Amino acid sequence: MGVTLEGVADETPDDRPRGPRASLKELLPYLFEQRGALVLALGLGIIGAATSLVQPVLLGRVIDNVQAGLALGWLLWILTGIIVVDAVLSGLQHYVLQRMGEGVVLTSRRRLIAKVLHLPVSQFDRRRTGDLVSRIGSDTTLLRAVLTQGFVEAISGSLVFVGALIGMLVIDPMLFGITFGVVAVALVVVVLVSARIRPAVARAQEKVGDLAAQVDRSISSIRTIRAAGAASREQESTERDAADAYQLGLKVARISAVIVPISFLAMQVSFLLVLGLGGYRVAIGAIEISQLVTFIIFLFLMVMPLGQAVGAISAVNQALGALGRIQEIAHLPTETDRDVELSPIGRIVPLAEAADESSAAIRFDDVHFTYRSAAPDRADARALVNAGKRGAQRDAEAAAPDIVETPVLHGVTFEVPRGARVALVGPSGAGKSTILGLIERFYDPDSGAVSLSGADLRTLDRAELRAQLGYVEQDAPVLAGTIRENLRLGAPEATDAACERVLKAVNLHDLVARSAANARVASGLDVQVGEHGVMLSGGEKQRLAIARALLTAPPILLLDESTASLDGVNERLMRDALDSVATGRTLVVIAHRLSTVVDSDVIVVLDEGRVVGVGSHSELIGTVPLYRELAQHQLLVSE
Repeated sequence: MGVTLEGVADETPDDRPRGPRASLKELLPYLFEQRGALVLALGLGIIGAATSLVQPVLLGRVIDNVQAGLALGWLLWILTGIIVVDAVLSGLQHYVLQRMGEGVVLTSRRRLIAKVLHLPVSQFDRRRTGDLVSRIGSDTTLLRAVLTQGFVEAISGSLVFVGALIGMLVIDPMLFGITFGVVAVALVVVVLVSARIRPAVARAQEKVGDLAAQVDRSISSIRTIRAAGAASREQESTERDAADAYQLGLKVARISAVIVPISFLAMQVSFLLVLGLGGYRVAIGAIEISQLVTFIIFLFLMVMPLGQAVGAISAVNQALGALGRIQEIAHLPTETDRDVELSPIGRIVPLAEAADESSAAIRFDDVHFTYRSAAPDRADARALVNAGKRGAQRDAEAAAPDIVETPVLHGVTFEVPRGARVALVGPSGAGKSTILGLIERFYDPDSGAVSLSGADLRTLDRAELRAQLGYVEQDAPVLAGTIRENLRLGAPEATDAACERVLKAVNLHDLVARSAANARVASGLDVQVGEHGVMLSGGEKQRLAIARALLTAPPILLLDESTASLDGVNERLMRDALDSVATGRTLVVIAHRLSTVVDSDVIVVLDEGRVVGVGSHSELIGTVPLYRELAQHQLLVSE
């Protein structure tokens, strides 16, 4: 009978990718985290607004004194001093705003990095690496504009705007009414046009993410692409994404371009009206020449914050478009978010302290599992567009499902005895690597249960669980950096002596020593392995990955095709190394060669996601036709 824990499916419909949407409310927390600098910038802005508004008044007094033949004296010095103070305050505010902007970008990047690195593995099945990188790099950068061109300048500018309006109203209400009417109409049009920027920016940023994903794919697979003679085709595909991003960028530019002439036209019309009508009113004696000059300066002071407001509207709309993509990731649950609901209250019992020593180390009980990945709708849509079918992309995207489901395991049941070596064998696609992924809790089963010493893995702390597991993946990934950095990934406190010991165990010590001599470094542990371990062969990368797992000395080792890339000599040395560390440990090995299988205590034969046989080599040869066929070929097909 299968065991099901309600609500623990790896993904729910709420986890599925959603359209980029963000509101101003979601943007405010990013600003308020910089509250100290925010208050300082606002304070500088208020003082700067006051100094700006005083200048026209003082200039009017200067003109009156000149007309009356009075000495300027202290008045001119005060005006000069205020202008200098205004300039200094402007520079200080600019620095504070830039610093705040960088702070917002840093905070958003930290949150996004923390979220991405703790997302469920299934999310990486659905999303492209380049798109995630684009969200961390490109989208977060747009948040800076909210501060450098947005809120603070708009708030301080609004004070200048209101002050200028009051000053103009006091000087000449009729001239003020005509000027303000022109400006108000222009402002309404700008707000309406700017509202179209947000969705355009969101789509443009999405296309930039597509471009980054395509570039990441091409660069990470450059050797395969070159060998296949596909460089030109990859170039064309990447250039199409670049062209799409360009077109969407132009759309944003066109919308923004409408705002500029409207603002310019409003300013010019207002200025000409003030000059014409103001000159007439001076001629008829309604106002003084000093008042007209003061009114004109107030007009310019009003127009400057108006331009800031236009920039703020555009910047905020662009930021909200980018924030929608950021929040789409930020709102996803991490792989541990549901664990609080599932884990029992109290201490979690580690494997080594289990009461029943005879209990199985690992047990699969009627486990069913289905992979869920993103549908390739964009690629299909692009193919239709390239074929010349108008509207095909939109139709394809509307018709394509968001998620493609691929059932992998169907009622898998078997046990891994404590301290035993268990081999998983079967043809490609049988579900062997998926079983190791479930043990590591990269995924949770759709139904059934995977247990560790009798405890459902879904009720155990992931960190404690993984501390008891050493896992060597099928592709043996190597991180860019030194050999020491790769080895210490799971054991950061390991000594150099311990690192050298595991390197010797996997027959890498001599190679590392020779590489150190060629690279002229003091220690072989300082040898660089290159991007994705390009400086190492396939077998060397696998041995380094195994050494990394051995260094943590876990009670359970999970080895996925760990000897697949090794020659006969190194395979034998590797088997000897595994034999030496297997004492007192439980090994689950996905077997690639028959020589690895025959030494196993238990062999689990899988076919199409089902267990078709469990036993020793001699038992299975006579009872399981699939195993007999694989054994006769002397090479078990890798997954």
